[in-house]
Amino acid sequence: MNTDQALSREGARAGIWLLAFGIILVATNLRAPITAVGPIIGEIRDHTGISNTVAGLLTTLPLLAFALLSPLAPKISRRFGMEQTIMYSLLVLLTGIVLRSLHSVWLLFIGTALLGLAIALGNVLIPSLIKRDFPQKVGVMTGAYSMAMNLFAAIASGVSIPIAHGLSFGWQGSLICWAILAFIALAVWVPQLRKNAQTAVSVRAGSTAGAIWKSPLAWKVTLFMGLQSLVFYVGIAWIPQILQDQGVSPSAAGWMLFLMQFASLPGSFLMPVLAGRVSNQRLLVAITTGCMFIGYAGLLAGNTVLMPLWIILIGIAGGCSFSLAVMFFSLRTRSAAEAAELSGMAQSVGYLLAALGPTLFGFIHDVTQGWTMPLFLLLIVAFLLFLVGLGAGKNVYLTSAEKSAAS
Repeated sequence: MNTDQALSREGARAGIWLLAFGIILVATNLRAPITAVGPIIGEIRDHTGISNTVAGLLTTLPLLAFALLSPLAPKISRRFGMEQTIMYSLLVLLTGIVLRSLHSVWLLFIGTALLGLAIALGNVLIPSLIKRDFPQKVGVMTGAYSMAMNLFAAIASGVSIPIAHGLSFGWQGSLICWAILAFIALAVWVPQLRKNAQTAVSVRAGSTAGAIWKSPLAWKVTLFMGLQSLVFYVGIAWIPQILQDQGVSPSAAGWMLFLMQFASLPGSFLMPVLAGRVSNQRLLVAITTGCMFIGYAGLLAGNTVLMPLWIILIGIAGGCSFSLAVMFFSLRTRSAAEAAELSGMAQSVGYLLAALGPTLFGFIHDVTQGWTMPLFLLLIVAFLLFLVGLGAGKNVYLTSAEKSAAS
């Protein structure tokens, strides 16, 4: 091997490592700006004078933005190229974080909507990018991406109050600090624009836009994504209150929520690795939904002695189910273009369910004056997740599945 070939190979290896690092940095920005709001939402409400209902939009609005923009993300990437679209999303994310931290109620909500739209693009395109550029390492990269997302989501919810109160930055300072992470991701991502032109052509050439919405297999993957999103956001919204109504102190309930998110991390990384090494993922679906069912059944039983166990099982199920859903975008498709289309469809429906879930379950609690019916409904959702997961976990591709169904 001559010197030029050696340098070329070293340059290619360095480029791959830079891309992997860039993907992980983008992932750290895909939940943290949202989960940072929850712990300080009362302070935001009191400072701005908005009602509880309006304050709830600060967490619901990004989810609605996900549902709105997710199906359009593949079309945008075909127009501008995947790398450039992700760069634009980071710029919009940075702008949104800054705007919502200024002294204006209108800018608070405009910034929240902008960061929701920006995160929607990253949610859809990163799994497709992993399939395209890491075809032999899809499981490992998906695991790293999922774990980074969940880790920084947990960190953001944990440090919001210490930054606001302990450092005396207030709620604006607590929110704007996440602009630093977005700026770092943007700076690391800029070198990827050099290969944007040729990849834009390849993504356009492989597009399957439109037809995917008629695919039964795509709908199974979509429902898996949607149901696990619903369970996750219902848990984030209501588990602390459920525990407090069962006699757990507010402080301990907060720690249980942190434990749930922390317990999700190992599964977030390991599940995609395991899913990529087996021919079908049905056993993994059964294990994941089994943990979810047992965890919520334990909450329904109200056994406070075993409460940490139930919370850990729910956390494990949450990390595993999200990572499995993201893996299905790659495992059930043959190209990056198909993966982007499936990701857009699944996340559009998924986050719409996620946005409706906490409000619906809160309404059921108010009507029934208890948590028995809402928790029982979560057991039904876990069983439905198992059923659609069996279909989503079957070792077939979208194109071959549709041909088989037509014959």
